[in-house]
Amino acid sequence: QLQLVESGGGLVQPGESLRLSCAASGFTLGYYGIGWFRQAPGKEREGVSCISSSASDTYYANSVKGRFTISRDNAKNTVYLQMNSLKPEDTGVYYCAAGPLGATVQAMCDGYYAMDYWGKGTLVTVSS
Repeated sequence: QLQLVESGGGLVQPGESLRLSCAASGFTLGYYGIGWFRQAPGKEREGVSCISSSASDTYYANSVKGRFTISRDNAKNTVYLQMNSLKPEDTGVYYCAAGPLGATVQAMCDGYYAMDYWGKGTLVTVSS
């Protein structure tokens, strides 16, 4: 069965950190560019950060630049999102998704492509 599974979400206070993981099963994650997206209550889903299959290219939304870091370990079939200095506005459900072959990282994050696979999401809540 082809699937992506996110983990690592939780409740943290402003300024704290979380590390999200996106693990693939049933397919080789290393062939795909991967994006992290989030959806806050009452808002549309937005691209947070995307990484190319080789990790040579990365993209970050302006709202997370300098605070979040995307990385991948293709040997472990896993992509990570390190989130530091979390803010209440970072609250939402975070999803990872595998992009179509050849998609550029900015185009993936900007929603120009229909992603091939989606995880079910992990909830991040930043609150004091």
